[in-house]
Amino acid sequence: MACYNGIVRRMVSLPRNLFGGFSRVMGHGIDFRGHGRRNPTIPPSFQLQTPEDPISNPEEYNFLSTFEQQYGCLHPFFYACSFMEALKLAENEHKFLFLYLHSPEHPFTRSFCRETLCSELAVQYLDANFVCWGALADRGEGLQMASMLRPASFPFCALIAPAAGESIAVLQQIEGPISPAELVEILQRTVEEQGLAFGSLRAKEEEKIRADRQLREEQDAAYLAALRIDQEKEKLKSLSSKERVQKPAEATPNKANNDKFWNNSAVKQGKVIKPSTTRETQHKEVANRVKDPQATQILIRFPNGERREKSFSSAEKVQSIYRFIDSLGVPGIGNYRLVSSFPRKAFGVDQMGQTLKDAGLHPRATLFLEPL
Repeated sequence: MACYNGIVRRMVSLPRNLFGGFSRVMGHGIDFRGHGRRNPTIPPSFQLQTPEDPISNPEEYNFLSTFEQQYGCLHPFFYACSFMEALKLAENEHKFLFLYLHSPEHPFTRSFCRETLCSELAVQYLDANFVCWGALADRGEGLQMASMLRPASFPFCALIAPAAGESIAVLQQIEGPISPAELVEILQRTVEEQGLAFGSLRAKEEEKIRADRQLREEQDAAYLAALRIDQEKEKLKSLSSKERVQKPAEATPNKANNDKFWNNSAVKQGKVIKPSTTRETQHKEVANRVKDPQATQILIRFPNGERREKSFSSAEKVQSIYRFIDSLGVPGIGNYRLVSSFPRKAFGVDQMGQTLKDAGLHPRATLFLEPL
């Protein structure tokens, strides 16, 4: 039976050619859902489309087609994407990644797939608790993973978590045949022992996200209130200038008349009222008005920690944000691009012509300046 020597805690560095964004399958718009399987929850940031042009032997579908031709469609939900995209999915869903390397010619493979991997117990447990990714062990990314993890025998499974830098944390390796109950027991034990540590990190990350969101909302509200006040000041100044042009002969009330006016007003209302107090009240009323529905508030964060805010019209282009940043003359800024973090999305040359609304930045967004 399977050789199980406890939890494997080790770091494995990933080759750079695994870092390349979406796989060929995603680049051509192929559906993540595979062949006739049920559809688990998929993050909204991933577009599921039907391919217009067929791809000859995509690596990810070679595994799925090979597996399903021999063992049918009842199996764990294997995402048809690159390893790095599967790892990112697991990170976003706060789950571990279950990796399976398939060696069709190995003598233990047939019994493991039919009796264990495709059993109802294993399928339900894996689909509910992990992001599953599989590959053929003798080609493509499957061969790369096999060279890094160096399995001593097949079937080979591993439980993986993302780690800092260009590395992954291998929490568990399972090699050789194993029953469904033994597989679930090993995975449960690993999750219980490692879940608290990863759960604590996730809680800290979520708390930081909530704090950042609250701070951003408070800053947005304060900025818009100040903007409304400034706009009202400019409007009053403009009206005052027009009145002076239209009535040049009218003299400004002297100090005595002005004092008399405000004293009379105070007597009538039973309290002292100053002109400055009236203007402050007016500004507060302006700040409390309904926000301009076309205004888009952009908060820009620089690599040195500096922040700048700017209000744009939702009809303006993404290029307007780049022009604003360039006009600031911030030292040390060379080539760069703007990215959002939740979800991560880059706004580069291809997005320059999009309006802020079409780009998903309306009514407010935080963008990070990422040097190239």
